[in-house]
Amino acid sequence: MNFPSTVRICEMSPRDGLQNEPGVLIPTAIKIELINRLSQSGLTYIEATSFASPKWVPQMADADSVMKGITRLGGITYAALTPNIKGLKSAINAKVDEVAVFSAASETFTQRNINCSIAESLDRFLPVIEMAKQEGIKVRGYVSTVIGCPYEGDISPSQVAWVAKALSDMGCYEISLGDTIGVGIPLSVKRMLYAVAQEIPITQLAAHFHDTYGQAIANLYAVLEEGVAVIDSSVAGMGGCPYAKGASGNVATEDVLYLLHGLGIETGVDTEQLMRTGQWITEALNRTNHSKVAIAKGYYRK
Repeated sequence: MNFPSTVRICEMSPRDGLQNEPGVLIPTAIKIELINRLSQSGLTYIEATSFASPKWVPQMADADSVMKGITRLGGITYAALTPNIKGLKSAINAKVDEVAVFSAASETFTQRNINCSIAESLDRFLPVIEMAKQEGIKVRGYVSTVIGCPYEGDISPSQVAWVAKALSDMGCYEISLGDTIGVGIPLSVKRMLYAVAQEIPITQLAAHFHDTYGQAIANLYAVLEEGVAVIDSSVAGMGGCPYAKGASGNVATEDVLYLLHGLGIETGVDTEQLMRTGQWITEALNRTNHSKVAIAKGYYRK
C-alpha cells in the first residue's frame, strides 16, 4: 500500500455546502459562526465563500461580509471561489488567502453550468490566474464531472487529463478532481487518476467525491492507495450538485476522518469537535445530518 502518512482536508461546507441551500438566504452570522467553529477543529484549509455574481449564486452574495467577519487563526488558509476578474478583485480586497477557478470535463455540463465551452472557460480563467499570481495569491483549479455527467454519461479519462493539465499549465498549483454526481466506483476513479497522473504529479492532485451512490469512501480509499494526500469534504455531508437528481451531497468530513484515522493517517483534525459543528449547522438550517459517523455517535436532526 502506498498510503500517505498525512492528508490535508479541504473543508468545503461554507461554500459548496451552503451555496445551493434552497429557500431563504442564510444569515451572514450563521456563515461566520460556521467558519469560526471549523477553525477550532484543527482544519488547515477552509473554502469560506464564493465571489460569484449574486444573480447566479444568491447564497454567496455576502462573501465580502463573511470574509471580513470571521476570526482568522494562524496556520489556516481561508480560500474563495473566483470565477472572473471582478470576483478576484473583490476577493483580494477581502484579503482572501487563496482562490480557486473551476471548469469541467464535460462540454454539456460546462455550457449549462457557466454558459461557455471548456476551452472558453479556460480562456476566461487565464487573466484571473495571472492577476492572482501577480498579487502573490495561489490558485487552485477544479475539474468537475471527472467520472460522469448528468447529460453526457461516462466521461473519458483522457478528457479529464486534458482539462486538468490545461489548468495546471496555466498556473494552478493543485487540481481538485470532482466526481460531481457521485457515480464513480473504485475502478473508474483509479482509471481516471492514472490518466491524469500521466500529466500531473499525484502530489498536485486532490479528490473531491460526492456520495450520491454511497461510494465516496470506497473511492477515497482507492485514490489513497495511489498516494493522493488531499481530500475535499464537507461537514455533515452538506451540499452537492443541483444538476444531479437525488444527489446526497459531498462526502462528510466526519466519515473521511474515520477512514483516515483508522488507517493511521494523520490529519490534525479533532473529529469530535467537527461532529459538534456538523450537528450545530444542520440544526441551524433544519437539515438532516448526512454523516454516518455522526449518526452512529448519536448526532442527528432533532
